[in-house]
Amino acid sequence: MDTGMKAIIFGATGMVGQGVLRECLRDPAVTEVLAIGRTPTGVDHPKLREITDPDVAQLMARFGSADDSGADLSGYDACFFCLGVSSVGQSEEAYRRTTHDLTLTAARTLSAANPNLTFVYVSGQGTDSTEKGRSMWARVKGETENHLLALPMSTYLFRPGYIQPLHGITSKTPLYRALYAVARPLYPLIRRLAPHHVTTTEQLGRAMINVATTGAPLRHLDTRHINAVARGL
Repeated sequence: MDTGMKAIIFGATGMVGQGVLRECLRDPAVTEVLAIGRTPTGVDHPKLREITDPDVAQLMARFGSADDSGADLSGYDACFFCLGVSSVGQSEEAYRRTTHDLTLTAARTLSAANPNLTFVYVSGQGTDSTEKGRSMWARVKGETENHLLALPMSTYLFRPGYIQPLHGITSKTPLYRALYAVARPLYPLIRRLAPHHVTTTEQLGRAMINVATTGAPLRHLDTRHINAVARGL
């Protein structure tokens, strides 16, 4: 008997993560959601459970340990990894710790505990799969993608461009909030002129659920493919 999908969301308080969490809680096919992050989501829902730790290093240690917290991460069908930081003002070493090391630690632990796991990683438009480009963030993201693909799980890499937040969702970064406030009235025009380069937090959430449910023909999904999968195409 089908018992529904159990999903883990990393970074559910960020702009993308908020959208994914909303869609998971609204979808009757998703029966359980575990949100893992630095701070509580502030959402009260019978399907939602949370694990929080304000220190990234401690969070990584917990994921990599074999204590009871590891057992809490078993029995899941999908992981939607939306946790990320801006590279602005960071050294490559610091950016790598959060972007690459934390992601791989979590992915390795989850794939070991869940043999049939589907892992969806939010990367970004312009990610450098060759790992040789001049852009630091693109190289680190590319290395992260490549290492995820080598793990024994079904991995899908989302590379969205412009993401429009909907349903009252906002970015945690003040600069981004200001930019989105300016761009909001222009979104209908942007969507009409460049439909394959813009998506929404709702479409991202729907696409992740659909990928975890039925898969997708590609492992790397740009904005055009994300929107198509969100529509069930």
